Amino acid sequence: MSIFKPLSAEKNKALHEGLVIPAHPLALNAARELDERRQRALTRYYMASGTGGIAVAVHTTQFEIRDKEHNLFEKVLRLASEEVKNAKLNRPFLQVAGICGPTEQAVYEAETAACLGYDLGLVSMGGLQSFTEKDLLKRIATIAEIIPVFGFYLQPSVGGRVLSYDFWKEFANISGVAGIKMAPFNRYQTIDVVRAVCNSERRNEIALYTGNDDNIVNDLLTTYRFAVNGNKVEKKIVGGLLGHWSVWTQKAVELLDAIKLVRNDESLSSHWLTRNIEVTDSNAAFFDTANGFAGCIAGIHEVLSRQGLLEGRWCLNPEEELSNGQMEEIDRVYRDYPNLNDDEFVKKHLSEWLAE
Repeated sequence: MSIFKPLSAEKNKALHEGLVIPAHPLALNAARELDERRQRALTRYYMASGTGGIAVAVHTTQFEIRDKEHNLFEKVLRLASEEVKNAKLNRPFLQVAGICGPTEQAVYEAETAACLGYDLGLVSMGGLQSFTEKDLLKRIATIAEIIPVFGFYLQPSVGGRVLSYDFWKEFANISGVAGIKMAPFNRYQTIDVVRAVCNSERRNEIALYTGNDDNIVNDLLTTYRFAVNGNKVEKKIVGGLLGHWSVWTQKAVELLDAIKLVRNDESLSSHWLTRNIEVTDSNAAFFDTANGFAGCIAGIHEVLSRQGLLEGRWCLNPEEELSNGQMEEIDRVYRDYPNLNDDEFVKKHLSEWLAE
């Protein structure tokens, strides 16, 4: 019996209007074991911040959760789902599950997520270098029969690969694809995806989201316009599904709300270009761009630890830590961009989120 469940009309409308969807980190204690209390607190923080969803079991949650020695994939999905259910939110809230690996593994992960009530599967194409583009499309079509798919263009420097315009055009034509997260950190490749979707008959069924941590604000402000069969077709990147938005999240919600009010204004103030640089500079510190993203998860954990949401920076892989100079960079962006952090908001509510 099929377990596929399409997005409700209300959730689909919210997805297309644009949401803040943070990539959910993994809370560990000093023994590098799951800290369930703080894992739940993080989910509560994201909901209280006003986000429109969460993405769990993604890169920010650490891919090692799938290793047999940890066996945390289903556990972290279940904890987040329980918190969302308990919150009884009066707004649409999308639960997105990270799905990766060869087809057999991806099918298992999609089925697990669907059975736990997840709305979408964020399907990574990383680590599948032996797959042709045709193989990848067949894999996506298989997953899309189980759970609505959120596509994911991952930058090559962290395990992704360059994919052709034709690939993305065929991808957009797959029934069951509801959205695409673009994170190639490359303007040319981002344009390929948007142009491909605009040339698809399913263009109005697919919501575009930024994962380009180096260009978040500009992505959200830009109207893409292409000639399709002699007509002008426009498409916007409406929201973000971002590891960057796993920290300072309440301010990220304020940012997207402000962008929604101005992004159709053709006399847009140039201060938004400056804001884009502020956000990108902060991301560079958190994600450790100076060292090829080596300290990206530890950087996220450092910010959440400073706020009291996490007990420490521990990762499942003991070798994942801050790089030399990264702590000082985080100190700098805290000092230079006080308008971007939500420390006061977290301080006000931390005790209730940590309550048993």
